[in-house]
Amino acid sequence: MELSDMFWSASIEELKKGYVEEENYFICLLCGKEIEKGMVYSFQDNLYEAERYMRIHIGKTHQSVFDYLIDMDRKLTGITDHQKSLLRLFYQGKSDKEIQKDLDIGSTSTIRHHRFALKEKERQARNFLAMMELLKEKDKHAPAFVPVHQSATMVDDRYNITDDERAKIVEKFFPDGVENGLAKFPPKEKQRLVILREIAQQLNDNHKYSEKEVNQKLEHYYKDYVLIRRYLIDYGLLDRKQDGSQYWVKQP
Repeated sequence: MELSDMFWSASIEELKKGYVEEENYFICLLCGKEIEKGMVYSFQDNLYEAERYMRIHIGKTHQSVFDYLIDMDRKLTGITDHQKSLLRLFYQGKSDKEIQKDLDIGSTSTIRHHRFALKEKERQARNFLAMMELLKEKDKHAPAFVPVHQSATMVDDRYNITDDERAKIVEKFFPDGVENGLAKFPPKEKQRLVILREIAQQLNDNHKYSEKEVNQKLEHYYKDYVLIRRYLIDYGLLDRKQDGSQYWVKQP
């Protein structure tokens, strides 16, 4: 199962923890790191069993599940930048008076109003989740959609792709298999999204590529590697240093 599938199908409790438990591993929902059960792991001269070490990994690598979730694109969180600022301060345990001073807005009653509005949003979200769960039991015609990757930067209708459509696009543009490269560059955004995700999956998640390395790697899949590189960055699949000296697969 792809990490994006695992992330979006996780329960609320699993999302809060930031990892899921499989038969032999604990798997980080935020980056896909696997911690093998039954092993002992060392960190700062101390030894930890697997699940405890997974929690250490999340804190060390992602700061916290809250920080990871709140940094996701607005289309994936449904909250504004202003609401994000408030939520960060609430999470830090600051009082309404401290928050009003930090943000230099209104009064403490203004902050209290924002708290109320967010609680209202929570109630709406809980009701919507319940309705969608009930809908699954009745709607036998709902197609399986390709999940949105968590690092997506442009979430719109281009993600309206079913699993069947994705398979047909891959077959059309990679007739000899992904490892043998593109026959041509797709003209439509939906098609581009699919082929770019396929190419991104061929890159090493744990490697920092030099510009020369990433160009050579991408040229294997399409002759215009600069075009592919630009689209991978635009779609939030690849990241880089500002000077272009290093590139890496963008963690969700």
